[in-house]
Amino acid sequence: MASDLFSIGTSGLRAARAALDLTAQNIANAGTDGYVRRSLRVSEVGSPGSWMAPGDLTLSGVRIDGVTRNADLFRQAEVRRTGSDYARAAEELTGHENIEAALEQSGLFPAMTSFEASLQRLESNPVDPALRAGALEDARTLARSFNLAAGSLDTIGEGLRFAATAGTDQVNTFAAELARVNLQLTRATAGSSDQTMLLDRRDTLLQQISAQVGITTSIGPDQAATVRLGDGNGPVLVASGTAQTLAMTAAADGTVAFTLGGNPVASSSGALAGQAQALIAVRDRQARLNTIADTLITTANAAQASSIALDGTVGQPLFSGSGASGIAVGLTSGAGLATAPAGAAAGSRDPAGLVALRNALVSAGVTDQIDSLLFTASSAAAARRTTAGALDSIAGAARLALAEQAGVSLDDEAANLVRFQQAFQASGKVIQVASDLFDTLLAIR
Repeated sequence: MASDLFSIGTSGLRAARAALDLTAQNIANAGTDGYVRRSLRVSEVGSPGSWMAPGDLTLSGVRIDGVTRNADLFRQAEVRRTGSDYARAAEELTGHENIEAALEQSGLFPAMTSFEASLQRLESNPVDPALRAGALEDARTLARSFNLAAGSLDTIGEGLRFAATAGTDQVNTFAAELARVNLQLTRATAGSSDQTMLLDRRDTLLQQISAQVGITTSIGPDQAATVRLGDGNGPVLVASGTAQTLAMTAAADGTVAFTLGGNPVASSSGALAGQAQALIAVRDRQARLNTIADTLITTANAAQASSIALDGTVGQPLFSGSGASGIAVGLTSGAGLATAPAGAAAGSRDPAGLVALRNALVSAGVTDQIDSLLFTASSAAAARRTTAGALDSIAGAARLALAEQAGVSLDDEAANLVRFQQAFQASGKVIQVASDLFDTLLAIR
């Protein structure tokens, strides 16, 4: 009986000490990102009864079966999925907000209305040099506003492509690291501390990959992860110890596309998907801005060509170049503004040519087109802001649900410290009692 007590007490000491070590590890890593709470997995040890009752089962302590990570695969997958959706929405929102700011801060609409107002003022005295100079300067300000807006959109596009390139490199780095972790997991002992550390690293890498691109993950019996882009039928990014290479290509219009192992792929979630969508928006706004600039150039130059300048010659082009980035004022002085109708003499005060220019600009709807461009950019940003807010709430709820299960509660761990310390002391007491019993038996004469 005493020897059985020794075995029971010893097994209890081992289990309590291992549980205390895990509790200390949990407390030390309470604030570590990606750490999943550990708990000890034990089972009862049963031994056959005595020779008089061999069918009886005698409990003989506990056996350490391994270490358990308190994480649910479904909740982890939900965190990755919802986080990937939010990452796409957040990147797309940032792109649209930058577009909105670029168009607003360029002062394009105020510049256009100022130019129209200066033309209206010039009608009162078409030969006034100051009014002519003011109108020409407002035209130059308008051209520069187009240039600024175009340059800002180009900068936004460059920033998005740079971020997409960096994100693609990160995916490849994380995928290669995950492949190495997969190989290590195949060699790790089930339930060991080494395996739990590798599993934490595996899950962290999956989270980092999903932040950049939408993935579907399956876990094998050896705990190795197989990662596919998109849904379960998507191309394989990581399988066992092999990782495919994700590459990005930029088109002539500034948009980007992705290939995996040389084959085209598309993703509907993740930061890369959001950046790709934002680049499409940049391209569309640039095209719209160029169209407006070309309309302004064509309309103003046509009105100039059908009217007479201050010196009696046919009006020369008011604007030169093409597109928003190339538009510039073609006249060198305000005297070149063609304010008089065809056939008028030099120094004519007849503002018919100027009226024709203003009417042409109104008919072409340049101001309305600029206003529509700004409204479209603002509406798109507002819509993405609403979507991003909703997806952030969903992702936050998923993270909270996982944290409640896998996170470390210092209050619970403090209680466990006391409980396992008491278990350790109780097991030591069992051994002491066994020793006393054994000594008492030996002392019998």
